[in-house]
Amino acid sequence: MQMLIGPDRAPHFLLRRFRFEPGGGMPKHTNQVEHEQFVLGGRAQVGVGEAVYEVQRGDILFIPAGVPHWYQAQGEEPFEFLCIVPNLPDRMDLVP
Repeated sequence: MQMLIGPDRAPHFLLRRFRFEPGGGMPKHTNQVEHEQFVLGGRAQVGVGEAVYEVQRGDILFIPAGVPHWYQAQGEEPFEFLCIVPNLPDRMDLVP
């Protein structure tokens, strides 16, 4: 994860960039804040609650606060996306 605009520059929202190599991902977890995401490149399966989405460049995702979600990069290219979150206290909890 790369912080592009952090709390030192923006009072209300943070802008982050995530990149997963082919086959990489992030396990199922929850956050205390919502996420707005824009896919920059690659492909992935993304689970949000009970739904599973196939996403690629140009797609957008909304992940409500407290909803379990996960990522799994697909294909031969890295999966990369921008993630905007409120500049509020947050905690990530893994979900079994």
